Amino acid sequence: MSIARRRLSPDQSRTAALDAARRILIDEGPQAVTLKAVASRIGRTHANLLHHFGSAAGLQKALAAMLAEGVCAEIGATVMRARRGEADPSLIVDMTFDAFDTGGAGALATWMILSGDRDALSPILNAIHNLVDELSVDNQDGLIREETLTLVLMALGDALLGKPMADALGLPRQAAREIALKQLLASPGLQARMATA
Repeated sequence: MSIARRRLSPDQSRTAALDAARRILIDEGPQAVTLKAVASRIGRTHANLLHHFGSAAGLQKALAAMLAEGVCAEIGATVMRARRGEADPSLIVDMTFDAFDTGGAGALATWMILSGDRDALSPILNAIHNLVDELSVDNQDGLIREETLTLVLMALGDALLGKPMADALGLPRQAAREIALKQLLASPGLQARMATA
């Protein structure tokens, strides 16, 4: 007796594939995010995923876009709440660090860079750029760009080397997050934006 496979719309199939790719990324690392692995996880064929993404690199680029857009939307909403005094700025730091560490964005970005596919980083960079433009006051706030650069680079570095470096220096695992939060709270740009919100 054969079991009929549930038919999915193209959008549902793409979403299921990206959700599975995200789980594989978190569980097994970026090198495991292949068309074959994702197809197996969702009960589809390699050809089906090839149709949606074109290649494993296309799948990884779509995954990067999905992760970046989701994280940036959450961070943007939290920044706006923090400006109104409804959220603690430490949430912004934690969300950024978590996205790169436990969310897999750090490993995926590094994998893309090391594999020579720098173009695949475009969705991540574009999402961050769009978030900064959205949060900038009249799109002329250079300080938020500097704060974002510092926070993203610290979060990426922490995801890749944070634990062994903290251990080597005899610091607690959360040291980089704490330093990032201190820098963010001391920023004249953040203080000015909080005062005018």
